Amino acid sequence: MAQLIHIQTITDSRGSLSVIEKILPFEIKRVFYIYNVSSNRGGHAHHKTKLAMICLGGSCKILINSYGEKSTFTLQNPNECLLLEPHEWHLMQDFSPNATLLVLASETYDPNDYIYEEPHSND
Repeated sequence: MAQLIHIQTITDSRGSLSVIEKILPFEIKRVFYIYNVSSNRGGHAHHKTKLAMICLGGSCKILINSYGEKSTFTLQNPNECLLLEPHEWHLMQDFSPNATLLVLASETYDPNDYIYEEPHSND
């Protein structure tokens, strides 16, 4: 199930430093970031890949559909990290101007890992 975790951050007169070390439940095999967004992104799940999402600047919303149960997370602080498990369908939307979404992935890119059909509600 998707969960929001906090990244250790050290702040002093020089600014803030956030550290991602030994907090992710996977080894990072791919890193990408999304910016200059003009429409929704994502709209899929993965068979194997786990994801960690951090909005480094600005804000965005992540709609999650986990086996028909929907939830929405707003990412707007660079010390918050949204963890997604495989099979959690996600849609990234409502990006603020100049938002940058960093994504850390447990697997390298594989087009066969993608699930595009959104799960239906159990109702």
